[in-house]
Amino acid sequence: MAKKSDAELLRATALGQELTDDERTVLVTKMKKRELKDGELLVNEGEPVTTLFVLIEGRLSVSSRIEGNEVTVYAMSPGECAGTRAFVDRTPRKATLRAEGKTVVMTLEPDAFESLLADHPRIVYNVMRAIFRITHSNLMRMNQETQQLTNYIQKTHGRY
Repeated sequence: MAKKSDAELLRATALGQELTDDERTVLVTKMKKRELKDGELLVNEGEPVTTLFVLIEGRLSVSSRIEGNEVTVYAMSPGECAGTRAFVDRTPRKATLRAEGKTVVMTLEPDAFESLLADHPRIVYNVMRAIFRITHSNLMRMNQETQQLTNYIQKTHGRY
């Protein structure tokens, strides 16, 4: 079986689904690929890293410091993106990302992305639309989890 190109790998992600084959081919010229070993740190909470991460293979553990302890709050699966807020707002990271097993991520820096504005505004528009959808999906998932927790605590609308 032939090895997939980076543009083909990007197709199966939340970010790449918004793009045509030609647009993905252009976008990956601005991206880098990083391979991580099990347990390797990708980014630490609070760091001023504004990179957008697209998980291609493996899993990423998303954790936050809660009362001085690192607590895993989510496990990312292939195709998901991390760092949308830091990427758009250029603010410090709100979570730590660590590889679970062999992991491959594609990265995109804000300046590299913005360099596409003049010649490829449609790509920029579609990527920003994808980031909005990713953020909205994350918000909806968190709202659902909050509602389920509330239902559990109040012993309504569910199994206990």
